[in-house]
Amino acid sequence: MGNKIILNETTDPWRNLALEELIMDSVGSGDIILYLWQNQNTVVIGKNQNAWKECRWEQLEADGGRLARRSSGGGAVFHDIGNLNFTFAADPYMYDLERQLDVIIAACRKCGINAEFTGRNDITVDGRKFSGNAFRHTQRCSMQHGTLLIDTDTEKVAKYLTPAKAKLLSKGVASVRARIANLVEFNPKLTTGIMKQVLAEQFSKEYGPASYKDYSDFTSDKLDFLYSKYSSREWRYGLIDSFDAEIETCFPWGGIQIMLNHKKGLIDHVRVYTDSMDPALAVRLENILIGCSYGEAMSSEIENKSRGNNQLLDIAAFLRKIL
Repeated sequence: MGNKIILNETTDPWRNLALEELIMDSVGSGDIILYLWQNQNTVVIGKNQNAWKECRWEQLEADGGRLARRSSGGGAVFHDIGNLNFTFAADPYMYDLERQLDVIIAACRKCGINAEFTGRNDITVDGRKFSGNAFRHTQRCSMQHGTLLIDTDTEKVAKYLTPAKAKLLSKGVASVRARIANLVEFNPKLTTGIMKQVLAEQFSKEYGPASYKDYSDFTSDKLDFLYSKYSSREWRYGLIDSFDAEIETCFPWGGIQIMLNHKKGLIDHVRVYTDSMDPALAVRLENILIGCSYGEAMSSEIENKSRGNNQLLDIAAFLRKIL
């Protein structure tokens, strides 16, 4: 493909996420791709989040909205057509987070907005977040994607999202609406159309002239298969089970919820939900805990199999305090 810009006019979140995965699967040697897309009235949760706790999904569906689950880690976000999503999909040797962020920040500054990258995944202006980023890496492709709040309905952000109070307090704010900003507050003439154009210009300036593709270039049986995956209730909501124990807390890197069953003192079923940026963390922790003795032994088992992973070590230290 080389340097490509892909524009997608559909606002169907399941089809947009299906196309994103198809783009990742099609990345070749030396490729760097910028994919720009929008969703209408959608809550998108991270790969390992608990849909039942992260949003008011019943209200969302009653209002004609959709719940989507992406393939990367991180937290829940609200999308409408006042928001512009971007995806960088690259050959791992071409992937460079600093260069990619330079494209976003340069585009914002060209629009008169003094943006900066802060924290673990935020782009902010005057200390307020207008872009959250998440990441996924495979052997073939490294991917960064994120939001750009241009003129999003912040009333709906507060209406549908239910972030943990501990998460909000850790950021020194009282509500999710207080923390975010729309870019039209800083440039009233800005539109998503203008931002698309400026992003394309900055991408070509950074990486060299790019050719354009649109959604019609990617129609295929594989795209239909991926659409079936992302639109399925199993993928979006997950299965509902009953558990004997639930452990929940927040760390600087994100929140975690561990739900488990145990028989005769041994854990035989466990599910982990987290908004950690590491999409592999939940499965790794689940595999460690299966077959482990319930109680104090859990922290030792996690430490022994952490391989120096700081997030697992944080979880082990927390469990040692409470069990």
